[in-house]
Amino acid sequence: MTIEVAPGEIYRMRRKHPCGGWEWRVYRTGADIGIECLTCGRRVMLERRHFEARVKGRADAAGK
Repeated sequence: MTIEVAPGEIYRMRRKHPCGGWEWRVYRTGADIGIECLTCGRRVMLERRHFEARVKGRADAAGK
């Protein structure tokens, strides 16, 4: 199952970042997903399958 991901969406991950942040904003999509921590601004590139395994759910789903 593939998750449809769009730039600007915010996702909550299963484990928190060392800075203490849980939420990440998608800034790039494709074969790799680029995400940015909303707490510290760290940018990370993940393969799509690793992103899908590590994501808990959309954090901004209630806002739509």
